[in-house]
Amino acid sequence: MLTEEQRRAAADAILAAEKSRVPMIQPSKQWPEMELEDAYRIQDLWADARIAAGAKVVGHKIGLTSRAMQLASKMTEPDYGRILDDALFNDGAQIPAGTFIKPRLEVELAFVMGEDLMGTGTRVHDVLRATEFVVPALEIIDYRTEVPRAITDTIADNAAFGAIVLGGRPVRPMDVDLRRVGAILSQNSIIEDTGLAAAIMGHPAAGVAWLVNKLAAVGAGLKKGHIVLGGSFTRPVDIKQGDVIQADYGDLGAIGVSFV
Repeated sequence: MLTEEQRRAAADAILAAEKSRVPMIQPSKQWPEMELEDAYRIQDLWADARIAAGAKVVGHKIGLTSRAMQLASKMTEPDYGRILDDALFNDGAQIPAGTFIKPRLEVELAFVMGEDLMGTGTRVHDVLRATEFVVPALEIIDYRTEVPRAITDTIADNAAFGAIVLGGRPVRPMDVDLRRVGAILSQNSIIEDTGLAAAIMGHPAAGVAWLVNKLAAVGAGLKKGHIVLGGSFTRPVDIKQGDVIQADYGDLGAIGVSFV
């Protein structure tokens, strides 16, 4: 375990890397005794600093929802980070590539909460009942630390969250079989990957249920209006200035963004 002073030093270093666009040495290398509890506390301190500077938390992201990614990270459960309002983009946006250090992009579904949801024992049907809309989304992931990264580095670094793009057609969660929602991800008119939302823990709402149970342990939960990124169902693709991204969700519409 780390001291609070060490945790704060790690959070300050991540903030500095975010501002300078120069990745820092991995926290796990600087403080080898670092544990998961430390990593989430560092993320808290980072978020507190960003909020104090004017940002607002508008939701959460969930990562490591696929079995393959959990095995690669030697984890048995997902992780989570915060979504801030200054990292929220709409369909058709021209996003400055220089905002990020080494961005990658994933295809996801976002849950927009229609009511507060918190407490242990939350299951998929509870999530569906509390969700107002599900909408196509892209997540831009980014690393403020050097690689390779331990899972503690990723969690401390806000679970590698960079930005979110919302678009397509919002649907009510009971109106479609969310497991069977698919997407085709194209980069510069070349199809890079396809995926099905069932790859997210069997159901895209399963990760949201996990998150609610996880947040309950620290006395927190999801609020009405919060956006929750449920996890990726395509592999991440590297993006750079000049790239044009198109994600086709079939009946749920499409998202297109460019990086300038």
